[in-house]
Amino acid sequence: MPKARETVLEIDLNALAHNFNYLRSKVDPDVKMMAVIKAFGYGSDVVEIAKKLMELGADYFAVAYTSEGVTLRKAGIELPILVLHPQSVNFEELIENCLEPSLYSEFVLKEFIKVAEKLDQKEYPVHLKFNTGLNRLGLREKETDMVSELLNGTKAVKAASFFSHLAASEDWREREFTLEQIHTFRGIALKLYDALGYRPLLHICNTSGVINYPKAHFDMVRTGIGLYGFGNEKGEDQKLKPIGTLKTIISQIHHLKKGDSVGYNRAFKANKLTKTATLPIGHADGINRQYGNGRAGVILNGQYAPIIGNVCMDMVMIDITDIDCKEGDEVVIFGGPQHATKFAAKGNTISYELITGISQRVKRRLVEN
Repeated sequence: MPKARETVLEIDLNALAHNFNYLRSKVDPDVKMMAVIKAFGYGSDVVEIAKKLMELGADYFAVAYTSEGVTLRKAGIELPILVLHPQSVNFEELIENCLEPSLYSEFVLKEFIKVAEKLDQKEYPVHLKFNTGLNRLGLREKETDMVSELLNGTKAVKAASFFSHLAASEDWREREFTLEQIHTFRGIALKLYDALGYRPLLHICNTSGVINYPKAHFDMVRTGIGLYGFGNEKGEDQKLKPIGTLKTIISQIHHLKKGDSVGYNRAFKANKLTKTATLPIGHADGINRQYGNGRAGVILNGQYAPIIGNVCMDMVMIDITDIDCKEGDEVVIFGGPQHATKFAAKGNTISYELITGISQRVKRRLVEN
């Protein structure tokens, strides 16, 4: 693999294939796989990720917003795409691009039916989201009669699926709560089956649900973070392969004498002869200020180098006093020898926030042997 010559996020499509196939092995062959590729493919490259997942056999994609789905359609992605959090102002654009909305309240259900009827749609596929305990988005169990009346009262839309979202599927201490969510969801589905006279797809499991609750796979599972190499648990992390490695280089090396300071507010002051390196990456690239002042570090020529001083918008500085290196050498922020989960923890956050926060100005480079 060529050494980095600038700040770059390397995206390993072989690792993506490994993760998809591992998660696919956890579900029965007749259970569909919905790949969640929102937020630029969890901070990677959404179009290339989508193309690879189509090749691997994904059945559905999911994004957060209509604009994300439109981007995929413009790139030629033809697989069904669920929009998880659509807004009514985008419904016409959503239909024009053959995207499928999650309808999560009486308001959005009525608004979408209104728009679908205006555009002369026939049985346009929609997905009804039910709130079983996450209390974020979703119709309530007591609203099933309203849902069936609205769906039965129009020919413009037809339910493609019913779904819900588990709140704590990775946490065995919350197993009773999770099982209650699954039970509630099953009851909602059975009631609506009778009222509608047909059976839409059912899905409730996220990545941790796929792994921990095999009896709740229903007709389809949704996997997001797992595709990108994170399993929400140390044992599962070891079975998955992170697809992203964030690299940069040394721009300049400085030799400090005792008392010299580094960066804004003189946040670091040398208490001895110190050698530092400046890297072309900063909080505008997603390496935020909480990683500075020794809380996190990077890997340089196989050795750990702590970040010193305050992280700047476009630069960070590291202590390389005991490391043999030169300007232009490659530096690994996360990935490879430093797991993103470990790096994120040093900033008191999680891998999700770290990887999705990598700025779009960082160059993406695909790796596939």
